[in-house]
Amino acid sequence: MKELEKLFNRIVQRVNINLRELHFDVSPYAETLFPSEQMSKFYAFYGITPDHPLDLHFEHSALAGSYFLGKCRVRNSLLYKSDIRGDELKRKDQNIRFDRFSLTMNRDELIDIEDSALVKTLVHNYSHDPETPEKFYIKDTLAMDYSNIHGSPCDGSFLGPFATVDLTTMRDCAIGTYSYIQAGEISHMDIAPGTIWVNSSGNFNFFYKYPSDALDEYVSLSPEKVPWGILIDFIEQRKVEFQRVFDYANIESIESVPKTSSLDRYAVVLPNMRIEGNVLVSQRAYLENSSLGKGSNAQENCFIINSSLAGYNVTAHGAKIVEADMGSGAFVGFNSFLFGKKHARLRVGKGCIIMPHTIIDIEEPLEVPAEHFVWGLIRNAAELAENSISLEKLGTLRGAFSQGRMHFEGDGLLLFKAFKDRISHILDVNGAFFDNGQKAGHAQKNQRLSLNTIQPFQFGDMEGMYPNIRIFP
Repeated sequence: MKELEKLFNRIVQRVNINLRELHFDVSPYAETLFPSEQMSKFYAFYGITPDHPLDLHFEHSALAGSYFLGKCRVRNSLLYKSDIRGDELKRKDQNIRFDRFSLTMNRDELIDIEDSALVKTLVHNYSHDPETPEKFYIKDTLAMDYSNIHGSPCDGSFLGPFATVDLTTMRDCAIGTYSYIQAGEISHMDIAPGTIWVNSSGNFNFFYKYPSDALDEYVSLSPEKVPWGILIDFIEQRKVEFQRVFDYANIESIESVPKTSSLDRYAVVLPNMRIEGNVLVSQRAYLENSSLGKGSNAQENCFIINSSLAGYNVTAHGAKIVEADMGSGAFVGFNSFLFGKKHARLRVGKGCIIMPHTIIDIEEPLEVPAEHFVWGLIRNAAELAENSISLEKLGTLRGAFSQGRMHFEGDGLLLFKAFKDRISHILDVNGAFFDNGQKAGHAQKNQRLSLNTIQPFQFGDMEGMYPNIRIFP
């Protein structure tokens, strides 16, 4: 058996051992994950800038098509077209606060991926766990297509396709397809597909569950079949455009990008794009016939097509905006799918918060009023009324409140404030407020990014594996 197969089988069994108490077997889902015959055909690449620490260590691993930024270590793991984004790693001597506690870092934070398999997964290190401040770890974990691990240490867990764990520490958990979890520390939990759960202990608890038959149309998974549905088809129909940017060492630059904005070399940008100042476009973003107003961002794996963003808009990892007009300051959360049509334009008002993993799929024009909080499955005006609330009303909620399939407990003002603070942080670190040399963020710093490639073994028992590599500054 080749080393690649040995490694994968070992990882699958390690995950299964961790999930044995849940009686959850990842083996059937894992069989078709990695195209072993293609793993030697993709190169990995990493970015270098003066603003990010560089210390990369790859040991007995396969990294096909994956991207690294910042200080990372990958040991005995398989990564396939994943993004490991360490652009907000904490630094030595930095002071961090958690509740009433204060701690000074004694070394740079490191992303440490061990005995794990990540497929087209976005890892972002905005780390949650104060118990391991110098290490952001992913261990004994299997993550499937287009899942997000965002500030969420993972130990012995499984993430289904389009699942997100956000600012959460997770141990021995199975996160179902298209579920979004932000719930502090969770352990030994089997989360059903389509679960949207945002919990802050003692402050608020937001819970929504997609109707399973409706969710299956968009994304579904079974042991007998690889992920399928509208979301998978949407991405597959556009993958040929990504092949172009990954095929060539250099492609033509886009002269219309302002000096205070940055456009990643591995983003797809098709004709008739307008990009204003302080805009960040990340790798594997897809832009077509759209406008991005000042201070907006298009994060990894997002799609913006035939749409306009007024300015200071956040399009989070994996979000998709099609045939829509977004008011200023509107936020679209992880893996949301805003699918207007030419004959059914979607309009989202100023300051709206579109919850992560929201689906708006309409056949008639629809307008979301300004300053609204939106979640769940929306296909018409009636479902919008059921799955939204004004931010003003949200701020008045105290105690228990239910609306449609959504249930809320706690202080609505604290939920509102948590999202607003998060949005402000995202805009700030992305450089949306850059002015006269002050408040620089990723949009400005990434202009100094250089990209380098490394290749796997091309033949023999090690085919598809990467040599042990250590890259220092």
